[in-house]
Formats: sequence, structure tokens, C-alpha cells
Amino acid sequence: MNIASEHFQILEVEYNATVKMPSAEFARICGELSIFCNNVVISVTKEEVKFSTESHPWNYCIHSLPKESTAILMPMPKLELEPVSLTFAMRYMNSFTKATLLSNQVTIGLLNNG
Repeated sequence: MNIASEHFQILEVEYNATVKMPSAEFARICGELSIFCNNVVISVTKEEVKFSTESHPWNYCIHSLPKESTAILMPMPKLELEPVSLTFAMRYMNSFTKATLLSNQVTIGLLNNG
């Protein structure tokens, strides 16, 4: 039997920011924010990781400082030049949270588009 198949390769990407956090905490944040908004803004600076909404005056935040949070900022050499802030649709974020039972941690890689 001869089956035609393609071999796909995942390319290495150098992200501006990489955050590791417990997958249960990521799922909880996405679940809470999806009640109030359709989009979530993930902002990362050298000091914090912030999950916030675009349409509301209040923000839901996680600080990345070890004493205050379980989120861990990975080394980010490019981040010294500029912070990273990207907007994602909650429907996609909630799709990712369905896999939280597969791993205890989630790694979020963010790359500025320009």
C-alpha cells in the first residue's frame, strides 16, 4: 500500500515575549474575560503580564513578579526596546483552553508584527 503524505515542519520563531503560566490559571482568566468581551489584549513588559479588555475601563491583570503571581516571564532580549501588546479573539483563546487537561503549563509566545 502506497500512501501519499506530506511532511510538515514547524519553523523556529524568535518571539518578542514568552510567558509560562499554569494552564488552569490561563483557562480561568479566559473564561472570566469571555463573559465580558469578545477580544482580549495580552500585554507584556519587563515587569508584568496583563490580560485586559478593549471595551471596558477596568483591566484584569496578572503581575509577573514571582511574589505576586505564578506567571513567569522568560528571557526576552528584544523586550528591552519595546513592550509587546497583541489582541486576540476570545473564541480562539477559549478553543486553546480545551487542551488544559493535557499539560499543567501553557507557554504563550508573542511577536510584534512590525
